[in-house]
Formats: sequence, structure tokens, C-alpha cells
Amino acid sequence: MRALADDRQNRPDELDARIARAKTEAGIGVTNNAARAEGRGWAIGIEFVGAVLVSAALGWAIDTYAGLGTRPWAMVVLLLLGFAAGTRRAMQTSAQFDADTSEDKR
Repeated sequence: MRALADDRQNRPDELDARIARAKTEAGIGVTNNAARAEGRGWAIGIEFVGAVLVSAALGWAIDTYAGLGTRPWAMVVLLLLGFAAGTRRAMQTSAQFDADTSEDKR
């Protein structure tokens, strides 16, 4: 019985190697540096969103359950503080990534 696309009986390892070789020859694919930069960008974004959401949740909890009569001011204040903390943390992380060039030169 004949194979439809290829008469050779290649193992999956050989096929993967041929695909990888063809991608490198054609210059297709994501380089390690590009993948690392994308990961760093996601890390900064997730830290920022996390800081804002956690602070907003704490402010909402204080307004709702503490009984201080501060509704909605605790949430507003903590949301602004979370935004500031998230921005500060994003700037620190970005500076840290910019300073760490040892991994980018590989």
C-alpha cells in the first residue's frame, strides 16, 4: 500500500528535524531573543494588571465589609494607589530587563 504524500517511511523525529531545518533555512520562526522579549512584555503587563485588580478588590472589600461608611472612596483611593504601584513596578521590571543583557547576547 502506498502512502499518499510520501513513499518514504519517515519517523516523526526525522520529520520534525526536516521541518526545523527548513524553517531555519527560510528564516521563519521566532528567535530566542524575540520569544524572551515577548515573555518579558507579558510579565510586565500581568504585574501591572494584577496590582490594579488586587488594590481595587481590597478597596471594594473595605467599602463593603468594614462598615466605615467610606463607600466608594476606599475603592477609588486604593485603585489609584494600585495604578501607581503597578506603574512603578512595571518601570522597575522594565529597567531590570534592560540592564540584564547577558541573556540577550546568546
